[in-house]
Amino acid sequence: MNVILVMVQTVNGKITKGNDPNIYSWTSKEDADFFFRLLKKHTLIVMGRGTYEAVKKNIRPRAGQLRIVLTRNPAKYQNVAIPSQLEFHSASPEELIRQMEKRGFATMLLVGGGELNKAFFQSLLIDELYLTIEPRIFGSGKHVIKDGDFTQNLRLISLKKLNEQGTVLLHYRIEHVE
Repeated sequence: MNVILVMVQTVNGKITKGNDPNIYSWTSKEDADFFFRLLKKHTLIVMGRGTYEAVKKNIRPRAGQLRIVLTRNPAKYQNVAIPSQLEFHSASPEELIRQMEKRGFATMLLVGGGELNKAFFQSLLIDELYLTIEPRIFGSGKHVIKDGDFTQNLRLISLKKLNEQGTVLLHYRIEHVE
């Protein structure tokens, strides 16, 4: 399975402004446009519980697109789950990929956050990274990837300036280091 991670961060690597999970308060329209085009293009989207909690009011389930939320407590979300559209799982990244391949998916779009990204990087499962860098710096906030024991090399595929402010979109291929 091809696993693609898409994230937006500040110049100093923050994905939230302090404890505020609302990234739309500081990210550019150009990044949002890119992100939503990418979402529409993919049929399997995976996020962590924290990301789900931050964006759940904006999620519009649709036929033909499955959103998976990885959580330690999937039973907590039984009342909002919609089979084949919005599902909650506690599987490891490896097990989730096996399950999704059995269901016919060939590509997985990861949309964060830091704990989920760490788990997939540690398991050497991410193949591509789209990283938007917004020209901002925050003194506090969450990081793209939580600290962990892994090393990954990246090869730049493309670089695109998205606006006059200096928002930059980087596209990398992950070169797995074992």
